[in-house]
Amino acid sequence: KGMLFKIYADIDVFDIELNTKDPESFIKCVTAMAPTFGGINLEDIKAPECFEIENKLKELLDIPLMHDDQHGTAIVSGAGLINACEITGKNISEIKIVVSGAGASAISCSKIYIALGARRENIFMFDSKGLITTNRKDLDENKKFFAQNCNNQSLGEAMVNSDVFVGLSKGNLVSKE
Repeated sequence: KGMLFKIYADIDVFDIELNTKDPESFIKCVTAMAPTFGGINLEDIKAPECFEIENKLKELLDIPLMHDDQHGTAIVSGAGLINACEITGKNISEIKIVVSGAGASAISCSKIYIALGARRENIFMFDSKGLITTNRKDLDENKKFFAQNCNNQSLGEAMVNSDVFVGLSKGNLVSKE
């Protein structure tokens, strides 16, 4: 990644690894180092901790901050979705999107689709327990945003007549059918 920053933006970067899984400790370390940097690109932080870390750091820092797992994936995926809609002649506000996965990348990609014109009610997001619906009680705020007000259905059932499938979960969940 450092090479990409250098080649495309002439930005010098270096990698710093923090040996902590505690969000508060991570935030303290990054905040303490922030005056050294012109911007920070976070990497490989799982949901839901990544949302807490990103939100708090944006509040505390006055330099650009990006979480690559969220924003990098979302930007590329959003560009692909715009292109696919253009090629197929479909209106982004009318397409049905099925998302396998509900982690940082899936949530951020889905949010950028909405920013691009997709309708939240047309995004069917699945986590390891199935379709995210309003009758589930095990959802954090990020997942609740994508909860569908419908009966539970399988990933395969949701894919029927869908326009887009986004796979951001473990593999081998989709059959050829």
